[in-house]
Amino acid sequence: MGAYIDVAVFAIAAVLFVLVTWGMSSLLRPHNPYPQKLAVYECGAPPVGEAQTRFHIRYYIFALVFVIFDVETIFLYPWGVVFESLGWFALAEMAIFIFVLVVGLLYAWKRRVLQWV
Repeated sequence: MGAYIDVAVFAIAAVLFVLVTWGMSSLLRPHNPYPQKLAVYECGAPPVGEAQTRFHIRYYIFALVFVIFDVETIFLYPWGVVFESLGWFALAEMAIFIFVLVVGLLYAWKRRVLQWV
């Protein structure tokens, strides 16, 4: 139960730190808005068109697939560092893990998610 209390104390401290620094910054910062400061800024040029444009869903799915595989391959590094001390059971687990990754990649490839156009 003590471990949960430690986590709760750190979570409360983190939230309080954010709230206190946010409140202090709003009290201490200068507040003098003027029209030029409040204007929309886009690389020094006046904005043209709408800011809300539609992108094809494939771009988002491609990004999600990249993030998923990128994060999951990070798990391979610690395993590779201590590979010799883990034994055959860890080798089998990693083989299953890589198999699941390959199945996910083949599924994405079959669904033509990895094509840009």
